[in-house]
Amino acid sequence: MNRNVSSFDVLNGGAGGVISQHRVLRNTYALLALSMIPTVLGAWLGVATGITQMMSPIVSMVVFLAGAFGLMYGITRYRDSGTGVALLLAFTFFMGLMLSRLLGYVLGFKNGAGLIMTAFGGTAGVFFGMAFLATVVKRDLSGLSRFLAVGMLIVFVGSLINMFVGSSAGNLVLSMAVLAIFSLYVMVDVKRVIDGGETNYVMATLSIYLDLYNVFQSLLMLLTSFNGERD
Repeated sequence: MNRNVSSFDVLNGGAGGVISQHRVLRNTYALLALSMIPTVLGAWLGVATGITQMMSPIVSMVVFLAGAFGLMYGITRYRDSGTGVALLLAFTFFMGLMLSRLLGYVLGFKNGAGLIMTAFGGTAGVFFGMAFLATVVKRDLSGLSRFLAVGMLIVFVGSLINMFVGSSAGNLVLSMAVLAIFSLYVMVDVKRVIDGGETNYVMATLSIYLDLYNVFQSLLMLLTSFNGERD
C-alpha cells in the first residue's frame, strides 16, 4: 500500500464509491420503471392484434429466442452508451409482445383481468420485499447465486421433459420453482449493485427486469391454475 496516501484520501475514495453505487442503483430503478412502459405497450399490441396467437408454439419459441438473445447481445455490447438504453427499451417492448400469448390465454377466463392485476401486484410486492432484504442482508450472496444457477438448470431440463410429457402437475411444480428462484434472484441482483459488483445500470436493469418478468409469468400461471374461472 502506498504510504503517501492519506487517511482522508482513503475515506474520500470510500465515500465516492458509496455515492457511485447509490447512483447506479438509483439509475437502475429509474430505468426499470421506464421499461414498464414499452412492456405494457408491447403486451397491449400483441393482445390487440393477436400476432403471437397466430404463431405455432415452435415458431413462437424460435422468434422469442432469436429476438431476445439478439437484443441482449446488442444491449451488452452498447451498455455504456445511449444505444444500450434504446436497445433495452426495445427489448422490453419485445418481451411484452411475446408475453401477450400468455395474457391472451388468461384473458379468456372470466376473471382474467383480475388475475393479471393480482399477478402484477404480487410481482411488485416481490420486488419491494426482495429489494428491501438486499439492503439489510450483510453477508455475501455469491453462494446463493451459484445455488440458484443450479436450480435454473434443473428447471430448464424439467421444462424440456415436460414439453413432451405435458403434465399439468409438472407445470405447477415448475412454475413454483421459477417463482422461488427468480424472487431470490431479485435480492441477489439488487445486492450486487449495492455492493459494487455491478457498476453499469443498463446491465443491472436488464438482470432485474428478467427476474421480474419470470416472477410475473410464473405467478400468473399459478394464479390461473388455482383461481381461473371459466365462462
